[in-house]
Amino acid sequence: MGKPTGFKEFDRKKVPWRLPVVRINDYQEIYTEPKEELLREQGARCMDCGVPFCQSSSGCPIDNLIPEWNDLVYNGRWEDAIQRLHKTNNFPEFTGRVCPAPCEGSCVLGITNPPVTIKNIENAIVDRAWQEGWIKPEPPNARTGKKVAIIGSGPAGLAAADQLNRAGHLVTVFERASRIGGLLMYGIPNMKLDKNQVARRVEKMTAEGVTFKTNANVGVDIDPKDLQKDFDAVLLSTGATKPRDLPIPGRDLKGVHFAMDYLTGNTKKVLDKTDTAEFINSEGKDVIVIGGGDTGTDCIGTSIRHGCKSMVNFELLPQPPEERAPDNPWPEWPRVFRTDYGHEEAAAKFGKDPRTYCILSKEFIDDGQGNLSGIRTVGVEWTKKPDGGWAMSEIEGSEKVWPAQRVYLAMGFLGPEQYLVESMGFETDNRSNYKAEHGKFTTSIEGVFAAGDCRRGQSLVVWAINEGRGAARAIDIFLQGSSVLPAPGTTMGTELSAT
Repeated sequence: MGKPTGFKEFDRKKVPWRLPVVRINDYQEIYTEPKEELLREQGARCMDCGVPFCQSSSGCPIDNLIPEWNDLVYNGRWEDAIQRLHKTNNFPEFTGRVCPAPCEGSCVLGITNPPVTIKNIENAIVDRAWQEGWIKPEPPNARTGKKVAIIGSGPAGLAAADQLNRAGHLVTVFERASRIGGLLMYGIPNMKLDKNQVARRVEKMTAEGVTFKTNANVGVDIDPKDLQKDFDAVLLSTGATKPRDLPIPGRDLKGVHFAMDYLTGNTKKVLDKTDTAEFINSEGKDVIVIGGGDTGTDCIGTSIRHGCKSMVNFELLPQPPEERAPDNPWPEWPRVFRTDYGHEEAAAKFGKDPRTYCILSKEFIDDGQGNLSGIRTVGVEWTKKPDGGWAMSEIEGSEKVWPAQRVYLAMGFLGPEQYLVESMGFETDNRSNYKAEHGKFTTSIEGVFAAGDCRRGQSLVVWAINEGRGAARAIDIFLQGSSVLPAPGTTMGTELSAT
């Protein structure tokens, strides 16, 4: 590495977010402009560790060449850094903003010290590349004449479209919403991922020859069997969009909403500059968010920007420890207590962290007119069973009623919606996901492939990119008999055949 002793000389310093008391007043991105000297120092912290676990299976799902571009940033070779970053990642501006950075969890330096700020460096590389004009449309030199239909324009669909277009195929992406991007467009708020970031990539891909069709709901407005006739291959990348519900008494009261409905309506208002029928307002409301993941955090941040009266975040599980537990060793993902942007904003506005742990929701309370007025809960405790599992029990006398006029359910997703399964007739697995083996991505119908959350279940954006790239290679082999597209874990265009 360029600075062999850098990890001894420099402490970990993240690129700071904008101040919470300032950023809660707008929907601009929460990030600040990084200083180059800070990024060079953080790149210097990357060790010459021999085995870079950050880019292994326990770290980065798309095998980003992290030590290489850390070193390039340290040496000021930014244009070379974006070239290395694009070798494995079609959309580093997405992962650099929204990925939870499993690479940092498996950083070798993290065994004894705070890990390298990999996510900050990745984001800075691609942002600088856009600013300098290094990222430009690069249409393929030749076309194969083969046509591929991709259903769904989330990160898996976009990654597959980008790769297949590079291979020379004619790609058409069908999206049921009015804008391209899927989860990236409507599932992640603008303050975490500005929608111009998505639109810019879509514009580049369009200039390179990819066709995008919006308001095109395959299985409802378009017969998928027509796509099978008109295209040489079809990729299903519809995501896992069926939310987990909370079927307790009072669930049908006005004021109880799925998190994704709330976030989607808000993003449409931000983009369209006007209220829509889908917009749900938290202004002046006591808000409770049920679920502690990224989506829950996004609901917290959005509610605060609406001007909610109060904010509480229920989590069923206990509070994580500050440090790794003995049963959570490196290089596993560290299950430790973290403060995300929404928690920080809630603390700034209301004076405390919004999270309450070991809470079980029992009943939504009616105000007498069909509207939500509160929620009844009970505390729970968790005990370890002899077989190593955990048992939950309610704590006697811990019942409590919380005021709430808005509750947002952010408890994850159960799998893809099933109307494509019903209209096409392909097989699903025991979790209702589209059945297709990772690496092959083929469904039970010849010429029809599946990738992303609809195949593997709810996961990370970086895993969706992995799946899209892998599916593109599998489709290329199906169409051509071989492929020069790289498989996950490689960067070279080594030609491999279907046999």
